[in-house]
Parts: sequence; C-alpha cells; structure tokens
Amino acid sequence: MCRFATAVALVLCSQGVASADENEVALYDASGEAVAYVDADDEMTVYLWSGKPVAYLELDTGSSFHVYGFNGKHLGWFVDGILRDHDGDAACALKQLISVPKFESFKGFKEFKPFKGFKEFAPFRPFFTNSWGGVPCAILLATGS
Repeated sequence: MCRFATAVALVLCSQGVASADENEVALYDASGEAVAYVDADDEMTVYLWSGKPVAYLELDTGSSFHVYGFNGKHLGWFVDGILRDHDGDAACALKQLISVPKFESFKGFKEFKPFKGFKEFAPFRPFFTNSWGGVPCAILLATGS
C-alpha cells in the first residue's frame, strides 16, 4: 500500500498538483468552489470539504484512477485532474483546470473512515465530454457513503 501511495503522490506531483509537503489535493465544482479533497497520505481517500470521508481512488491504468465509494459503488474516474461521472461529464476538477476558482474556506475536521464495502464492477469507460455534468460533485461523491 505504501508503494501505491508513493506512486499516486508521484503522479500528482508530475501534474503540478501536490508538493512534497502537502499531499492533499482540492477538487473544485463547476462554480469554482472547493467541495472535496483527496488525501494521498490517507490511502487516497476523498473527503468532502466538511471532513466526511466518502470515497477513495484506486489505480486504473497509467495515471488514471477509479473512484469508489466506501459503500462499494463505482462513482466514476479521476483522469488528468478531472473527476468524471458515468456519462463522461466532469463533476469536479483540480484548481488549475478551473477558470475562476473561489477562495478555499476552512476544511472541517476529518471524520473516521468507514470500512470499504465490496466493490462493484466498474462499467466501461465512456467517451469523455467537454462539459460539466448535471449532478454536482459533492452529491456524486456523497452517493458513495
């Protein structure tokens, strides 16, 4: 698992996302608000900004990841700094991919992580679109808790 976290941190650093000192990466929604973050030091756990753990990333191929909820539900893919839903639409993205990101508010305290449920099979990856999906990022991620 340590090797996996190191590989992920290297991928995030190569994309200019994380530094050696900070391994939490904020995810922004379509309105430019920070709504979630990925903690590379905590088994690639995805937390809502409130501190609730809702999902985790699992390496797929190359530098792409599956996004699974703790309930075992496949939520989408994290590819090239964009979290995509099952329709291929963007749900949230890294700060540098947002045209006008808003100021990050204070994060809530991290809650305890639940046990991981049995993972469902990932569907075939759709063609990715250039648009934002109809389901907000925080709601999409919350379906995994």
